[in-house]
Amino acid sequence: MTTTSERPSETLTREVSKRVSQSVFDGSPLRVVLLVDVYDGAQQQFLEAYELLCAQVAQVPGHVSDQLCQSIENPSQWLITSEWESAPPFLTWVNSEEHVAMVEPLHSCVRDTRSLRFHVVRETSGAAAAAQSSGSRRLQTHPRIGDGVIRHALTFTVKPGTEDKVRKILADYASPEARVDDTTRLLRTSLFMEGNRVVRAIEVRGDLLAALRHVARQPEIRAVEEAINPYLEQDRDLDDQESARMFFTRAALPAVHHVTAEAAGAESARLALCYPARADQGMRLAELLAQSDQAAADDPRSAVLRSTVFQRDDVVVRLVDVRGDDVDALPRDAGAAAEVRALLAGEPARMDLVTDRRSQGA
Repeated sequence: MTTTSERPSETLTREVSKRVSQSVFDGSPLRVVLLVDVYDGAQQQFLEAYELLCAQVAQVPGHVSDQLCQSIENPSQWLITSEWESAPPFLTWVNSEEHVAMVEPLHSCVRDTRSLRFHVVRETSGAAAAAQSSGSRRLQTHPRIGDGVIRHALTFTVKPGTEDKVRKILADYASPEARVDDTTRLLRTSLFMEGNRVVRAIEVRGDLLAALRHVARQPEIRAVEEAINPYLEQDRDLDDQESARMFFTRAALPAVHHVTAEAAGAESARLALCYPARADQGMRLAELLAQSDQAAADDPRSAVLRSTVFQRDDVVVRLVDVRGDDVDALPRDAGAAAEVRALLAGEPARMDLVTDRRSQGA
């Protein structure tokens, strides 16, 4: 029973905060905020490049609107906000080769960018706008409860026949300093391989971008990256800013869903499974796997303690902490399992663990 000193929202928060759950599959509208730092004197060039890009983005399925703003205090600072029907169509576009080609004209006039993505949880509008609204917009019923940890991954392929050499290089590296700054810390890095594909999953508390830049500056990490360069299928030059930017843009493997069961403090093993999706089916495959692991988190008999699903194009990776040393590759529900199979271009494969390192105190 709610006491007189408790508000309904406080009771609701307690009810939904028993489990950590983060997801792009809520179905609510997405607001994307892009902070842009433009080179001095390049403002007109940036505006022209944006106008060309804006016309192209308007044709992307799921896109609703865009707005470009320039700081009244510093003309080099710009803000782009866009709204999308939901997160999946945005992520499908932003992680595509089409997007890489679209934004290329911006690179010569932009010093730095920072992208932030938000689900719309609540909104208000004036009476006129409310009267025109169809009321069909789906908003979250309650906020998701996180654990302050950001999960991200990179994936790339190496030349066939070089897998053993790459595995040894990646297994022998010296861990970078965990502390990034007063608010950001590296918590855990897990490296897996399946065939010639490498997946590096990281967990960060604080600012992901600051952590990635911190890691890239560490001599021990730079040495590893230089050592594997000759074996990469996609050429890159770490001394060329544009070459490095394009490589890591294509390598990004964002987390689209994470769930932690209430019993996640138990002893666990960390596994990774790779799911090759049919063309244009990666997002739907990731959603089905996310739904399956969300249901597993509700089942105290399940072996799944934590699950993070990463997806980019037709590459889907499921990182799972489990009781024991194994996990079902397909959903236990027969209907969901059949749909997953229909979306696969090949068999799901358990990846080999190369290294799994926790930072001290993590």
